[in-house]
Amino acid sequence: MSTSIAVAVLGAAGRMGAAAVHAVEQAPDLELVAAIGRGDDREQAVRAGAQVVVDLTVPDATRDNVRWAIERGLHAVVGVTGWDEDALAEVRDALAERPGLGVLIAPNFAIGAVLAMRFAQVAARYYESAEIIEMHHPDKLDAPSGTARHTAAAIASGRASAGLGPVPDRTRSDPDGARGAVVDGIHVHAVRLRGLVAHEEILFGGVGEELTLRHDSFDRVSFMPGVLLGIREVASHPGLTVGLDGYMELD
Repeated sequence: MSTSIAVAVLGAAGRMGAAAVHAVEQAPDLELVAAIGRGDDREQAVRAGAQVVVDLTVPDATRDNVRWAIERGLHAVVGVTGWDEDALAEVRDALAERPGLGVLIAPNFAIGAVLAMRFAQVAARYYESAEIIEMHHPDKLDAPSGTARHTAAAIASGRASAGLGPVPDRTRSDPDGARGAVVDGIHVHAVRLRGLVAHEEILFGGVGEELTLRHDSFDRVSFMPGVLLGIREVASHPGLTVGLDGYMELD
């Protein structure tokens, strides 16, 4: 007889958090033991016997939440963007003191978005040009999105493995920043529109052709299979994993 995984959700009052609470409650192999919103005592997760904490809060809170989870001996599944290399290094250092713990920080939990990032890494080897357009709702706090940054890194890795140099761009004047941000050598354009949820277009250009990879999340329920995968797998992957693809055996 299998034992269910005890789960606590931080940020349970938000739209992603509420969707995660519902998904965990509906999963037969998981048990929701704490739904913690802003202002609630997160220690109730410890008192309730949580094994995995899902952090779906905000960038200003997530670093402290992960440190707290590690200190309490809890695995963590994190869906908050805004993590830089210094912050990730802090997590690795903290986990070095807790070798059995796993932390997953995922820029995107949608399975299709993860696949699009991996496909982009493959395609990047064969195209001279590449750019990213990421589109989200106007309440999103960061830009470019974590997904776009992760995608740019994947494209840069694919280009480097193929020995490709910088993408061609002879722009000399762009006082208003129309060419967008440059992440790992790839131009990234962020759109914020009411009515959108999370969308990404990855554009590749070669002589006489264009390849477009596009992923659309129309509802936050699209992220829940990835959240549940993270909860189920995090204990089996000690240390820090960045990106849900680390749990998906895509190699």
